[in-house]
Order: sequence, then structure tokens, then C-alpha cells
Amino acid sequence: MIALYNAQDADGYVALMTEDACEATYRGAVLREGREGVRSGLKAMFAQFPQNRADILSSYLLGETVVLHEKVARAPDGDQFEVMSIYSFSGDKVDRVEFIR
Repeated sequence: MIALYNAQDADGYVALMTEDACEATYRGAVLREGREGVRSGLKAMFAQFPQNRADILSSYLLGETVVLHEKVARAPDGDQFEVMSIYSFSGDKVDRVEFIR
């Protein structure tokens, strides 16, 4: 998914999600709801930050949960921040991503 994110391929990214997947803050508010909500949110972000990129610093797998520690750069010389992304799965599709920032 990160390779698709870095290629700014919102369609490919959401193809790996369930229809009712969401992105949310950790244990909090839903930021993007449903596959279409995630797709439109990503497309808007990619339009605003055409050089946006995430690099995985470390990753963890436990059961049906994947946790990624990422460094995100909006542009090569732009804002950078770290985030923990928690991916929960339903079968082979992501059904929820929660972010700690």
C-alpha cells in the first residue's frame, strides 16, 4: 500500500480496502469514511502535495494488525513528520487505518 501511496495511486490504494473501510485518528474521529471517502481524500491531498512521500522506518505484524512507523515528507525540502499507522484487516483487505501523530 505504501508503494501505491508514494506513486499517488489513490485508486490502487483503495482497491486493497474493504468497501466500508475508513481512516481515523487513533481511537478517535473518522477522517475518511468508506472506500470512496478515502479515495477522494487521497486525491485531494495528492493534488495539494504532488511530491508527498512516506518512508517506512519500522513495521510490526501481530495477527491481523500491521503497525507502520513512517516518516512523511510533503516535499523533498518541505514539512516532514512521523506517524504511526495501524492497519486492521478483514480477510485480505484493510478495513481500518488509524493514525497516531
